Amino acid sequence: MDETKKLVETIIQGIQDKKGHGIVIANLSGIDGTICRYFVICHGNSPQQVEAIAESVSDYVREHRGEKPVNCAGLGNNQWVAIDFVDVLVHIFVPETREFYDLEHLWEDAELTEIADLD
Repeated sequence: MDETKKLVETIIQGIQDKKGHGIVIANLSGIDGTICRYFVICHGNSPQQVEAIAESVSDYVREHRGEKPVNCAGLGNNQWVAIDFVDVLVHIFVPETREFYDLEHLWEDAELTEIADLD
């Protein structure tokens, strides 16, 4: 398995650890002109949960993959936090903001994989 797919799996673990919802992986690798290979999109039910998910993702990736994000935008606002791992961009929303931006359908040609919520 390539390193980017392992990174995506680690990110998903970090999201699930804080009970993130509606995880979708958008595979952008076959689309010309994209800024990364994957989007990982999810939401938390409150700004506090969005922040907790973002911290969990960063911690999991650092501990299990030895990587740090090159950028993290939106902390403090916690309506939409974006974490940039170069080949993978993680988007963590509150539900209303996620619905408004609808990133899952922004890249029509992307292969989408939905990950079931943990109970």
